[in-house]
Amino acid sequence: MKQGTKLLELDNGYHLFTRKEGEGPVKMLCVHGGPGGNHEEFENFAQNLNDKGVEVYTYDQLGSFYSDQPDFSLEENKHYLTLDYYLEELEEVRKKLGLDNFYLVGHSWGGLLAQEYALKYGEHLKGLVVFSMIDNIEEYTTHINKLREEMFNSLEVQYMKYVEETENFDDPMYQELLKKLYAKYVTRHPKVSHMVNTMATDVYNYFQGNNEFVMVGTLNGWSVRDKLANVKVPTLLTFGEFDTMPLDVARRMQDTLPNSRLVLTPDGGHCHNEDNPEAFFKSLYKFVSEVEDGTFGKE
Repeated sequence: MKQGTKLLELDNGYHLFTRKEGEGPVKMLCVHGGPGGNHEEFENFAQNLNDKGVEVYTYDQLGSFYSDQPDFSLEENKHYLTLDYYLEELEEVRKKLGLDNFYLVGHSWGGLLAQEYALKYGEHLKGLVVFSMIDNIEEYTTHINKLREEMFNSLEVQYMKYVEETENFDDPMYQELLKKLYAKYVTRHPKVSHMVNTMATDVYNYFQGNNEFVMVGTLNGWSVRDKLANVKVPTLLTFGEFDTMPLDVARRMQDTLPNSRLVLTPDGGHCHNEDNPEAFFKSLYKFVSEVEDGTFGKE
């Protein structure tokens, strides 16, 4: 089957949206960001990779827009809101899609999961793509606060912090300032929109916080910095020129990973496959083709 959408039933009885596009010898599984985003951020992958022999697989994690959405306010469902759950869910999806010796692409939160997956299940990987995610949360939090201090004057920063302290996130001025930050650092050239909100906000708020610039969720403290050198699989680190992630940390990750390459997408933010797809997919396919022909890391 060249392409198809199907609901995958998990062992826990819930169903996840999955989609396969294209047909070829190279298998690529993409893990979306958020937490609480969905597969739509990868919609331009198939059109840029299918003619190059890459099968693209995407899925929506539990709680996301196209998959089952448990009531996470119930005590019996709270055990799903853990990093361990989503890591094991990824491995179950991999098995049920029949993938092995494949490329794993993880964006943002998906990049966090991808690093954890490579450390635990790296034997299944042919290549790893860490897409706009560093190896710890602390340096991300420091960096995003620095970004807004550079962009706004001291009164505007104080105002944002006051709103965050009082949790009055619907404040119109706060939302206007946030919109300016997103337009520069998250998605610089947005092309996809919905008439409804597709973000699983209960999942996002639990792990992250109210927005990309407020990290108060349970991911605080996450780090694989001291383990990263154990990832031996060929790895592409891809970041936008204007990413929310600190690029100096990305460079340190490149130095730490024994078999890696770092690329920056010009005029790209955190979602640089959307901002500058031509540059993004050129770098991505160069990585895949070199891993395939055995020349990666030999330049």
